[in-house]
Amino acid sequence: MPIIELTTEIKSTLEICFDLSRSIDLHKISTDKTNEEAIGGRTKGLIELNETVTWQATHFGIRQKLTSKITAFERPNYFVDEQIEGAFKKIIHQHKFEQFADKVIMKDIFEFHSPFSFLGKIFNKLVLTNYLKRLLINRNQIIKEFAETEKWKEVLYGQ
Repeated sequence: MPIIELTTEIKSTLEICFDLSRSIDLHKISTDKTNEEAIGGRTKGLIELNETVTWQATHFGIRQKLTSKITAFERPNYFVDEQIEGAFKKIIHQHKFEQFADKVIMKDIFEFHSPFSFLGKIFNKLVLTNYLKRLLINRNQIIKEFAETEKWKEVLYGQ
């Protein structure tokens, strides 16, 4: 099962970074290129433990739905979302946050298991792992941009 690990340094607070990472509204902003839309479960605001969200998006020219559930939650240090329905056999995304002086170290551990066994493994190596990594990097840059400016207030408090 492929694993993508990313570390992002953000000059902000744990609480702001944690909440931006679980914001449905910020997720929509960070995935505008794939037209992601929350269509079921929690569709706006901050997702909580045991809540689900169903996303509809277009990837590789194919419209898809994916439902994730928050399966672990320790604010403001850690949460996990896992796919419960969708195209993948499995997705587990761990989000970890640590404060060091004026910086937050945000770590993503993204494990996925695509369908189609042998062909899926080839597709992972040639295309999918890099594609997913770019999506996560872009998302983290949006989180960083909002957390390091006053933009976070727009998303978290509608100001």
